[in-house]
Amino acid sequence: MESKVDPTKDILADVTSENAEPYREFWRQALAVQGSIMMHVLPNVVLSGVVATIVCFVAYYLKQNHSFQIGFNVSLYEVVGGALGLLLVLRTNAGYDRWWEGRKLWGGIVNQSRNLCINALSYGPNEPEWRSKFVRWVAVFGHVSRMRLRNESESPEVTNLIGEQSAQELFKTEHMPSAVSMMLGGMLKDACDRGLMTEPAFLQAEQERAKLIDHLGACERILRTPLAMAYSVKIRQFIALFILTLPFALVNSLGAYWQVPLLTMMVAYPLLSLDQLGVELQNPFSTKNLSHLPLAEISKAIEKNVLSLLRAKSVKSGDLDFKVREQKRTEELISFLNKN
Repeated sequence: MESKVDPTKDILADVTSENAEPYREFWRQALAVQGSIMMHVLPNVVLSGVVATIVCFVAYYLKQNHSFQIGFNVSLYEVVGGALGLLLVLRTNAGYDRWWEGRKLWGGIVNQSRNLCINALSYGPNEPEWRSKFVRWVAVFGHVSRMRLRNESESPEVTNLIGEQSAQELFKTEHMPSAVSMMLGGMLKDACDRGLMTEPAFLQAEQERAKLIDHLGACERILRTPLAMAYSVKIRQFIALFILTLPFALVNSLGAYWQVPLLTMMVAYPLLSLDQLGVELQNPFSTKNLSHLPLAEISKAIEKNVLSLLRAKSVKSGDLDFKVREQKRTEELISFLNKN
């Protein structure tokens, strides 16, 4: 039996429902390795333990052979640790702000894509071929925006939407989203010049189209403007100094030498994790970073949404021949999206 796929079903809803349940399981997340920052900081945590062990051996040797005790006052580290924690929180918040801004901008791309299609289908030419071409190019914008932010050169989704020849020509352009936006602008101007679209509707559609580029430009600003290097370097120097000298404060305050490396690693782990978390969040688009934005899923959701609008308009207009062709092609595209 042939399975039927609802083109109006939002793929983001699937992602949300799949990810909602794990967030209710504390221990499953507390012990998780996949998606955790632990593996990124573990080498440095172990290194801090090794340094603490060396300090313990040196302290023991000096005490036994020369009756000399090395060490600092541990109360100093209580004050310094509080200041360091505040700096790390500020760094993490700065990274999260970038991540959240990127998500809001992509939410704007989703909304503007829908609005642009609704405007074109409601007030544009009553020509099935024009409507189909326009909607597919709107769907392409989401895919090429993802490609731009992730430095990807080709996309099978784009090829399936506009054909091999048009896709290859698009892939050769310097800035693919701008080329797609120009194509959409040309189609809107052509409809207005032919008197098939009113001037107010044309101006509204132009505003929606311009906002797509505005949102992408803001994403590119996030991508090309990392956090200040001097800020990052200074915080990491502060962390390194704190962790490497901490064993000297613990070696005389703890009852047993073996406790010093263990406690040093327990302190180093959250400090290094917060630092790395700020690094991971500052680029919300790269798949190399943890918790990157699901741009592939969002762009597929845009495609499904606008194609469902096209099919609904085709059904309402009563163009039976086009309806059959469009429904078949839409189902093929949705089947391709579900497989990927």
